[in-house]
Amino acid sequence: MKTLSLLLIGLFITYWAPAVAQSNSATARKQQFNLENGLALQGYDAVAYFTQNKAVKGSATNSFTYKNVTYRFATPANLKAFQEAPDRYEPQYGGWCAYAMGATGEKVEIDPETFKVKDGKLYLFYHSFINNTLPKWNKDEVNLHKKADMNWGKFIQS
Repeated sequence: MKTLSLLLIGLFITYWAPAVAQSNSATARKQQFNLENGLALQGYDAVAYFTQNKAVKGSATNSFTYKNVTYRFATPANLKAFQEAPDRYEPQYGGWCAYAMGATGEKVEIDPETFKVKDGKLYLFYHSFINNTLPKWNKDEVNLHKKADMNWGKFIQS
């Protein structure tokens, strides 16, 4: 009986525990990401930021959910590129304003058309009629980037 119990515990740890942990991780991730109507990047194409250096609206017909976060793409080719390497295209800081994450550690909405791709990473920024945080980020990027990384780490570990 003791052997059977140990065998069942071993099976649980081997097969079900990783699935439960992954499910909890995906749920927590979805809660931390900047999602509007359930979509990352407000429905803009994550791949187009890198390949076209512009913000392009995605299409519902080219949607893909990665770890509980749904993305849309302008073309089937961009969808395929994302499916092959999603971590390469996901926005930094869950799609929240990079400047705010660095300056105050807060999750602040973004304008998906105000962005920067640097060193293979996508950074998004708040931009309204009177306030554009991208130039502020550019003035102190090294310092703000370090702080943003540290602040975002607090969100994804909680």
